[in-house]
Amino acid sequence: MDTKIKCFHCGLDCDDNSIFLEEKYFCCNGCKSVYQLLNSSDLYDYYDISTNPGIKPQITHSEKFNFLDDKKFIDKILEFKDDKYSIVNFYIPSIHCSSCIWLLENLNKLDSSIVQSTVNFLKKELKIRFITQDISLKEISFLLTSIGYEPSLNIENKNTTVKTSSYKNILLKIGIAGFCFGNIMLFSFPGYLGIDASNKYYITLFNYLNLFLSLPVFFYAASDYLISAYKAISNKFINIDIPLALGITVLFIRSIIDVTVFSTHGYFDSLSGLVFFLLIGKYIQQKTYDSINFERNYKSFFPISSTVLINGEKRYIPIEELKVGNRILVRNGELIPADSILFNGTGYIDYSFVTGESRVVPKVSGELVYAGGKQKGNTIELEIIKEVSQSYLTQLWNDEIFNKKDKNSFNTLTNIISKYFIISIILIALASTTIWFFIDSSIALKVFTSVLIVACPCALALSAFFTLGNTQRIFGHNRFYLKDTSTIEKLNRIDLIVFDKTGTLTIPEKNTVQFVGKQLNPFYLEMVKSLVVHSTHPLSQIIYQNINTNDKLEVKNYDEQVGLGISGEILGNKIKIGSEKFIIKKNKKSSFGKTDNIDSETRVFIQINEKVSGYFKIQNVYREGLNELAQSLGKNYESIILSGDNNSEENKLKKIFGNKTELYFNQSPKEKLNFIKSMQQMGKKVLMIGDGLNDSGALKQSDVGISVTEKVTNFFPACDALLDSNVLAELSKFIKFSKTSYKIIIISFVISFLYNIIGLSFAVQGLLSPIVAAILMSVSSISVVLFATISTNLLAKKRGLKFLS
Repeated sequence: MDTKIKCFHCGLDCDDNSIFLEEKYFCCNGCKSVYQLLNSSDLYDYYDISTNPGIKPQITHSEKFNFLDDKKFIDKILEFKDDKYSIVNFYIPSIHCSSCIWLLENLNKLDSSIVQSTVNFLKKELKIRFITQDISLKEISFLLTSIGYEPSLNIENKNTTVKTSSYKNILLKIGIAGFCFGNIMLFSFPGYLGIDASNKYYITLFNYLNLFLSLPVFFYAASDYLISAYKAISNKFINIDIPLALGITVLFIRSIIDVTVFSTHGYFDSLSGLVFFLLIGKYIQQKTYDSINFERNYKSFFPISSTVLINGEKRYIPIEELKVGNRILVRNGELIPADSILFNGTGYIDYSFVTGESRVVPKVSGELVYAGGKQKGNTIELEIIKEVSQSYLTQLWNDEIFNKKDKNSFNTLTNIISKYFIISIILIALASTTIWFFIDSSIALKVFTSVLIVACPCALALSAFFTLGNTQRIFGHNRFYLKDTSTIEKLNRIDLIVFDKTGTLTIPEKNTVQFVGKQLNPFYLEMVKSLVVHSTHPLSQIIYQNINTNDKLEVKNYDEQVGLGISGEILGNKIKIGSEKFIIKKNKKSSFGKTDNIDSETRVFIQINEKVSGYFKIQNVYREGLNELAQSLGKNYESIILSGDNNSEENKLKKIFGNKTELYFNQSPKEKLNFIKSMQQMGKKVLMIGDGLNDSGALKQSDVGISVTEKVTNFFPACDALLDSNVLAELSKFIKFSKTSYKIIIISFVISFLYNIIGLSFAVQGLLSPIVAAILMSVSSISVVLFATISTNLLAKKRGLKFLS
């Protein structure tokens, strides 16, 4: 394999060494221009932070951001505006490293009209404050695009009110609980040392101050647990919040009695400490989830506006205002927002994100084009026949599965055990109290309180909470992002794994190209490249990118037949490139044997001077490690492949997954969803692994839906987890570790039960005071938390997973 020169700016391979500056080579003039811009603006340090940090700038048509001249769009996008300054918050998908942050936060050096720019790396957002009169929103967008950071502007981002992050409320509760906890401990310090203060006035004062400080802890900081328990009881079921609420309530009531009746300090310190640490764990889990949105839909891909032709003039209107009969322009790489009829131009429509089929469909004037397709060629003119909300693309979201809220299962391991545990503890407490009432009524209340406190299932709750929470963080550190911790429990129960093919098992927009036939000499290769450069067809572009030669030869009599191929004359040589139907004459057999289905478009034939030289065989590139993954999963799970593509690569898939794996091709989104339903009706617990919009119904319906993505901040359908495409081969490790986490929880439960049995044996005999019971409860909780955290970290390391120390 030849060693290619790497682009100094973006690190991609250079086709040749023709583009260079100051002994630095670039893959295209765009990268070279960005380098010149940064260098001249005193921003060369950008390249010192990391090697090849740049992003190859995409070719953007001059009218792309024209809609940002319209005041109604500007008002939608701007967060703030006055006569002097304006503030805008852009979503920038291409932010990926420290160099990106450094460059984007120094935009004022590229244009002094930008006052300040700040990056939120986790959310990939860029907030810019600029001088309103000196630079426009359109100019800022072009500036960002020119250096490789094109802002993403779409319907969902701008029509949806930004939700206040839910963990801000949790932070406030943590702050209040922590403040009260610290001060209660301070006021209780004499009691910890057993000091009998002579001045009872101060003892009483400190006790009532503790009672006062406990009120916001109980009624506000612990309110989520109390409300959840109340709702559970109202609906006649038991969840894990009931024992937590019960323990918190008993501590609170008993402490009030101690202070007001017996003039002792009570257990307000244990109450506030318990709530404080519970909230910290909840905050960590919530923050991890809030950094990723798992519920975005198809609108996230649509641009915020569309170019409409009205009386021959171009106007920009919001997508949601498009109406039947509007004429719209769709440029190369843009999505078609509504079902339409092609009016002018030649369409090469890529439906892979909707159907899952990787081929491009040629369209001519008068043909129907569905919403969600992406144009892969020159600008086309369309006439809308259905509004956006009624188009084919939205039909998938009309399925009942998308109108159902995710069920919060109360049949998890923790809730099942807690249900019987709580009932048992209450019965033990009542029985012990009743017996002691007849023996010595003075200590009956002490026994009742001590039993409930020492056997409070806080450790039971925390063991699952911290084990699953830490597992979720370990998975996230290894680029497997879970929607919530219940996904770990559900992963433990799966017995059927369903894979999508296109974009999941294969690498999007990457193909292998092999020429079959008589080897083409350098001149013939140059002729082929010089011809295909004139075609916008995706297969022509793939061939062009895989021929390492010049494309300078003049082409005469160029002709392109939609869906068939291209032809031309170069230096007196007639050359044709296209499908077998286009090249091989009727009633004449191909000398290259049986070909694949023409619709798969995996073979492109070459004919030079009436002689067929051979064909380019274009195949999908499968992700690394698939063979090992298939072997690992095949030992314990049944596997099925559902693909919207044709069966042209059936044999290759069988080699990877084996003959036992069932393969289904040409599956529509609805058929995928129904297949998952049918498997569940047979009692299967289904894990669905997909990537595109066409998989969203199946992902939502499955017991666990995992979306494989190239970038975790890009669009993805509703799912339970996101898996970075680079670690797909590690999937079996994640599934196995979910089982390991389950075992850790079981062991933690055993430890918790042992503590409870020992504590109960003393409490029912009246030998345990409430304060000792509270100490034992705290020791039990801390021990279980430490065991759960340390165990998951050590076993993650043993399984080859990274973990945060």
